[in-house]
Amino acid sequence: MFQTDQPGREGDAAVLTAADDGAGAFVMRRKMFGVGDGEWDESWTGWWGEEPPYHAPVFVLTHHPREPLERKGGTTFASVTEGARAAMDQARAAAGTRRSPSPGGRPIMLGAGERPFDGVEDLCMEPLKVVGSPTVTHVKYRVVH
Repeated sequence: MFQTDQPGREGDAAVLTAADDGAGAFVMRRKMFGVGDGEWDESWTGWWGEEPPYHAPVFVLTHHPREPLERKGGTTFASVTEGARAAMDQARAAAGTRRSPSPGGRPIMLGAGERPFDGVEDLCMEPLKVVGSPTVTHVKYRVVH
């Protein structure tokens, strides 16, 4: 994802550790998994090398299907082309009784960013925590309903 051993990045390390703790599945947008739009470059296997930090199923929101990509440590990246609700439903089913967080992965300027949950009518989120570092701001939300 990004280096957390640099000065001032302690908050990033804490956020990553908390996100991974007890998670049974993840949802992420395509640009967190890899660069570019359009058809997949099948040689691309993610930013994290052979053993990504997730150790659980990861459902990648995309407009372009791709065969599931299995990595070491129990991580499988599966593309979901049916939208955010379908990805969240699949993650919840895969996670069972464990959590299914949605790491961000899209650098945006606040006020001019993308709306990844457009079309998910009944999704209401409440901000719980904000952690900043020199290069990123992490916002943790709770799904209210």
